[in-house]
Amino acid sequence: MRSISDIRRDYTQAGLDSKDLPPEPFALFERWLQNAIDADLRDPTAMTVATVDDSGQPSQRIVLLKDFSEKGFVFYTNTESKKAQELSVNPKISLHFPWHLLERQVKVCGFVESLPKIEVAKYFLSRPKPSQVAAYASAQSRPVSSKQILLSKFNEAKAKFANGDVPLPSFWGGYRVVPLEIEFWQGGEHRLHDRFLYTKNNQDLWQTERLMP
Repeated sequence: MRSISDIRRDYTQAGLDSKDLPPEPFALFERWLQNAIDADLRDPTAMTVATVDDSGQPSQRIVLLKDFSEKGFVFYTNTESKKAQELSVNPKISLHFPWHLLERQVKVCGFVESLPKIEVAKYFLSRPKPSQVAAYASAQSRPVSSKQILLSKFNEAKAKFANGDVPLPSFWGGYRVVPLEIEFWQGGEHRLHDRFLYTKNNQDLWQTERLMP
């Protein structure tokens, strides 16, 4: 294998200037997300979700963004999962959107709020039925001795709900990530990347500053 220290490339696609920044970050996020969708990137809504357990140990996983607005960023999960259990102890969270082919990243830092059951139910019922069934079959984050056991549980749930709707599981929920900071990163030539940080101030208004790369 070649030396991984030699793996690098130049970033030359675009730049980001202060004059390009809207007063609040969601307009820019929406524009960048649409750019990622239009570029036909695989999983453009995929984001890294970072949480911290009660010992201070961080943990990360990939989750799909399902909605966003000026209120925050929304995702859904099993409320008995590792990330949900960690968020119940420490609601602080960080998100990361890696749009490598566009030489862009977005980082979000904030805290979570649990979504109302009516919003959770609306989303759950919009999922394909096999995905609904899988939510019942998987005790997310818990050990399983074989894939066959998981498939068996899936088939049991599939048979149980074969002739009707799949009800919302009691252990299924959603979160809204309320951002306090949002950073936009655009790759730059000679590693002189453009980084701009939006931060909420005490008046609940956004302020921006350029960061060194």
